[in-house]
Amino acid sequence: MQLTTSIRSALIAGAAATALFTGATGAVAAPAAPSAAATAPASAAAHSPYGQLRPLAVLSAERLATADLVAAAKWGTGGPVDDPAREQEVLRAVAEQARQLGADPEVTVRFFRDQIEANKIVQRGLHRAWDADPGRAPTERPDLGQVRKEINRINHELVQAVADSPQARSAPYCAPLLTVAAARVRHERHLDALHTSALARSLRSVCG
Repeated sequence: MQLTTSIRSALIAGAAATALFTGATGAVAAPAAPSAAATAPASAAAHSPYGQLRPLAVLSAERLATADLVAAAKWGTGGPVDDPAREQEVLRAVAEQARQLGADPEVTVRFFRDQIEANKIVQRGLHRAWDADPGRAPTERPDLGQVRKEINRINHELVQAVADSPQARSAPYCAPLLTVAAARVRHERHLDALHTSALARSLRSVCG
């Protein structure tokens, strides 16, 4: 099963993390054991496979939250959701940061292409909803320049998270652990169906 399908199924179903761990293989269940969580130092937990993957899900959801602001900034302007110049600017920046951190620029760029597409899923979804029900449309237009500063900050942290997680991302248990992390983030942030689907899209190329 493809990772995106696995994550989307788990998220939309709203499966609890406990249930997901129960249904995973023995190799995956070990990091979730209460005794390990209770006794492991915080630093060890942060470097565990799950600890490496969780920031990718958390920061991806944080980045998706900016899509609401971008959609509001573009709403009613007649401008397209797609912004190739901005996208290339982001991809160049993250590739350079990856090189500076000793991470794989190609892997990082592939991950951020997914981030960009996920962001556009939210923008398009919101625009369709606002077209259908103008009463739900935003009445104020955020400053797109300020929003992009926030996106750049999150991008920086995401590149670091990619650089910090090569072992977990290449491990055979990456997909189920990432699914658990994404499900927890969905629950914590109370994501609706649109943002849940976009979160799954944003994490599509994390493992492998």
